[in-house]
Amino acid sequence: MPTTLSSAEIADRLVSLPGWRLSGPAIVKEFTFAGFPEAVAFVGRLVAPAESVDHHPDLAIHYRRVVVTFTTHSAGGLTTLDFEGAAAVEALTR
Repeated sequence: MPTTLSSAEIADRLVSLPGWRLSGPAIVKEFTFAGFPEAVAFVGRLVAPAESVDHHPDLAIHYRRVVVTFTTHSAGGLTTLDFEGAAAVEALTR
């Protein structure tokens, strides 16, 4: 099981992920798209990277907005897996 990161490690890692914020034991970012089809297509693109590392975000779709949340439930907080997942999500938006 991965170990949770310290507050200082979390703060350091958030610097390299613009728009991501700490929310309790998770990191969160909201993405906005032109419409519902684009938002759903974005969620579809998240599947392969998440499956490849067996670490999946929590997702909320609100019409043209998608809220992506990462935490490592089994560890009870944030681990390197969450930041790797967030970086993978960011790569999909470039």
